[in-house]
Amino acid sequence: MNNPEQLWLRWWDLEGNLLLIGKEEAELQRQRAEQAEQKAAQLAERLRAMGIDPDVK
Repeated sequence: MNNPEQLWLRWWDLEGNLLLIGKEEAELQRQRAEQAEQKAAQLAERLRAMGIDPDVK
């Protein structure tokens, strides 16, 4: 019989931070990337409003 619900041990580092499992870490990185893209878009828009083209190299 296959039991899909199992108990797992979770680990913390010395500072008390929960160590993430692979899926949790991947989701966290995805969220960080999304936030960085949003911030970059906002900053680019602010530059355009000031008459600066952020896409010129």
